[in-house]
Amino acid sequence: MPVANEILQGLEWQANEAPQDLPRQERLRRIRHSASHVMAQAVREVFPDAKLAIGPPIENGFYYDMELPRALTEADLPEIEKRMRKIVARDPQFYRSTLERERALEVFREWNQPYKVELIEGIKDPAVSLYKQDRFIDLCAGPHVTKGGVCGSFKLLSVAGAYWRGDEHRQMLQRIYGTAWETEAELNEYLQFLEDSKARDHRKLGQQLDLFSFHPWSGGCPFWHPRGLVVREELRRLWRETHKKAGYIEILNPVLYRKELFETSGHWEHFQKDMFLVREGEEPEANMALKPMNCPDTMLYYKTRQHSYRELPLRISQGQLLHRNEPVGALHGLMRARVFSQDDAHIYLHEDQIQDEIVRVMELLKLIYSFFGLRYTVTLSTKPEKAMGESELWEKAEAGLRQALDTLKLPYTVDAGGGAFYGPKIDVMVHDSMGRQWQCGTVQIDFNQPRRFELEFTDRDNQPRTPVVIHRALFGSVERFLGILLEHFAGALPTWLAPVQVMVLPIAEGQDAYARQVLEQLEAAGLRAEMMPAESKISYRIRDAELHKIPYMLVVGKREAEAGTVAVRTYQEKDRGVMALAAVTEEIVKKNRERSLDVSVKDYSALFRTEAAGDAEMKY
Repeated sequence: MPVANEILQGLEWQANEAPQDLPRQERLRRIRHSASHVMAQAVREVFPDAKLAIGPPIENGFYYDMELPRALTEADLPEIEKRMRKIVARDPQFYRSTLERERALEVFREWNQPYKVELIEGIKDPAVSLYKQDRFIDLCAGPHVTKGGVCGSFKLLSVAGAYWRGDEHRQMLQRIYGTAWETEAELNEYLQFLEDSKARDHRKLGQQLDLFSFHPWSGGCPFWHPRGLVVREELRRLWRETHKKAGYIEILNPVLYRKELFETSGHWEHFQKDMFLVREGEEPEANMALKPMNCPDTMLYYKTRQHSYRELPLRISQGQLLHRNEPVGALHGLMRARVFSQDDAHIYLHEDQIQDEIVRVMELLKLIYSFFGLRYTVTLSTKPEKAMGESELWEKAEAGLRQALDTLKLPYTVDAGGGAFYGPKIDVMVHDSMGRQWQCGTVQIDFNQPRRFELEFTDRDNQPRTPVVIHRALFGSVERFLGILLEHFAGALPTWLAPVQVMVLPIAEGQDAYARQVLEQLEAAGLRAEMMPAESKISYRIRDAELHKIPYMLVVGKREAEAGTVAVRTYQEKDRGVMALAAVTEEIVKKNRERSLDVSVKDYSALFRTEAAGDAEMKY
């Protein structure tokens, strides 16, 4: 009898019993982990000599790495799926056992499983954990489902290469990716999500909608096309209007500075590798840099004159272009660029004003996000390992942020050590319709930089005091926020934000005169309108306007010209029939004035929900 069989016959296998009250994410994790074992069993049926490596659950799915006698293609996946379904149909019980480490090495060596042997050799415990379903046995720490029948809502997605243990000098293995869910409905929705994700990629939408482009000669730097610039400037106009009403002033500073500025702020020490450095004149080394953030030079503006306590809080906003030397491999369209505009503001204030001012900032954030229907959650990020300044100041700053969040009754999580090097912060995570989270807004308290720059104001007792500074951004990067919006809305932006709000479409040649009258009236009302001449069939031009996701299409022909009307078609509602031009114009003007959220979008966020998410998630 083979040694492995003799060893295994002496094992006691216990039926695995998954608890009944597991949260959804843990149930999914077990289903996906068990599905990877079912897949490995199916692969071994097709390739009995397969050498298995690892098969963990991952976000939204699972994979298994293995060495096979030939290269797999996606054409092999249906056969593996077929065998998996037969295994699942048997509803096999999952069992667990433990085996002495040395005995486990004997088993997996006899089975010619070198990757399992290497894993066992790296385990320091005296015994290892094994799981089995049917006759398939695998080295695994678990956890798993009770029976394999719950793994039926799965789909194998792709095949890829993967170096063993991520080491390019080791064996190249084959990796099969799959996804698994609790129900067929969830599986089908996730597969639709994958298709929509490809279409919603903001880089693809940027080209389709003629908004922006990139060129390798300026890597990571967006080229804004006329339509894209309109959208970008509409976001900035919203920012300017809301901030002016909230008592902010706006400045515009240079982008190039000598290194002394960044030495004073601490960025030369903590941030230099992410900066674009410049050598001035005949200097032997770089002694200047393009600024990567707005805070240091805003300190210089503050120092241009003396200040009194009566001016505080002094709210200074700046939307200057910033430059960061991001690694080439990290660049990702507008989401991670080397040139971007941050909607920064720096608020100089007295210590006793901190709590009230943070409340004001969070209320402003709430207002701005309401125009996009965005959900968000809040994280308090505390002192990092590499920090600047005294512990007492950090404790005071963190207490101020906590008190403000408590006053607002905002639920939040704590990211220990996640603060900036100069102060703790509130990070705002935006949740988009694709179920993803993006760090956008941030509110940071800084006791350190005002001291480094020797900032002062004259207090009530006529004595000089150092102000506290609140660093805050609400969009974060304007470019990145726009990328998020494009993917969130699948490119169909609200009418007030759309680059072209109305497309006028004459039905046939010879009807351009009335179409131009309509266009002129729309433009006179302040609307962004264009006309597409009758150079092709009207159905082709309507399709073109819809591909560009233009909110309103006004079709005009002989009858409309005689009646002074337009046939209205919208991207969201399709054919709305004939309307008076004045009525549809007023409708769009009202949407612009109110910045109406007049779009509906397929929202996948429920698919990725967790039981606790609702407690901490806000929507405005």
